[in-house]
Amino acid sequence: MKEKVSDPAIENVNQTEGVASGIGQPVEPAKNTNDNSKKTGIIESSHSSLDVEFAPEFTLSDMNGDPINLSDLRGKIVILNFWATWCPPCRAEMPHMQSFYEKNKDNGVEIIAVNLTALDEGKQAVEKFVNEYGLTFPVVLDENGSVGKLYEILTIPTSYIIDAEGRIFQKFVGSMDEQIMEDMIKSIQMYDGEQEG
Repeated sequence: MKEKVSDPAIENVNQTEGVASGIGQPVEPAKNTNDNSKKTGIIESSHSSLDVEFAPEFTLSDMNGDPINLSDLRGKIVILNFWATWCPPCRAEMPHMQSFYEKNKDNGVEIIAVNLTALDEGKQAVEKFVNEYGLTFPVVLDENGSVGKLYEILTIPTSYIIDAEGRIFQKFVGSMDEQIMEDMIKSIQMYDGEQEG
């Protein structure tokens, strides 16, 4: 059974960030609370009871109608971000995500922004948002809300950090800036390095 690494830089990153449906809660590094389990566990949070080792598989269409499968991204660290165009904290974090993506897209890191289209103002609003913010990372449309339900999204923005093997490494509720994303990626790389050594 793997133990997660406690990283003080990650433990306190969400102390003051607001979220669309409430105030963000501090999110602790993953801990396995079931000693009889093979799970690495995910962040325990009052916002979600999702308790799986591997990120649930899904296929959603991007802005061009092309399907994106989460499992096709194995081998990369994935930031899976749930958001909507009307959400102020989501709007605030998108420029940070774009900058982070430009710096890290060739280093085995991918961002998938899942627009909760069923709760948003439609595909045209998403297209306008993507163009306005100059987003170049994949934006997919959860038009019937099934993936949001699968990941038990109650508050946006919410992001899951998924390791290269498809395991959920961390959950973050609230708006992230570029430094938070960098710290999370360093933490997962450090953890993976310790597991190999």
